[in-house]
Amino acid sequence: MADHKHGEMDMTEHYETYDGFIRAVIRVIAVIIVLLILMAIFWIHP
Repeated sequence: MADHKHGEMDMTEHYETYDGFIRAVIRVIAVIIVLLILMAIFWIHP
């Protein structure tokens, strides 16, 4: 097993991946909200 010392890991890639994940979640939520609004406008009111 590789030697690992606590606190020596480079967290740059971890932070970039986490930021990308958060951006993707926010975009997906925004798309869902827009779709729900459009459904409410066009499918409920004939």
